[in-house]
Amino acid sequence: MDATIDRHAEIAAIENVVATVEHAQRNELVEEFVSLFREDAIWTTAAGKLLVGRDAIAAFTRRVLPGAMKDLVPSYEVVHVLFIRADVAAVKVRQRYSSREGEPRTDLGEGTPMYVMSKEDGRWRLTANQNTAVAPTA
Repeated sequence: MDATIDRHAEIAAIENVVATVEHAQRNELVEEFVSLFREDAIWTTAAGKLLVGRDAIAAFTRRVLPGAMKDLVPSYEVVHVLFIRADVAAVKVRQRYSSREGEPRTDLGEGTPMYVMSKEDGRWRLTANQNTAVAPTA
């Protein structure tokens, strides 16, 4: 990575995007979530559905997000950032759920999303993304 790039600042900015994903999911804020994507982004859902473009991502999210978090609180943790270039990063995330009372919902398993993000006009955006579910363990 370019030595002139402040790696810690870039990771903090990427973590902020992931925190915004968490906020949007927790509060079922479709437009906030969709605003994080590039116009031509791709998204593969945990169930394997491919969505191409922000409009398709928005339409899908408008159908599935409202009501989805009624009894759940998702959390998203950045576990690894690989800078492919100074303006492109692969970001591995750990996604977990708890009840509204704070009890872990291990019966739902975890998510292990991979976000490929690109920095455009000074802002990190979700570009090519795979939201993979991890089966619950007994």
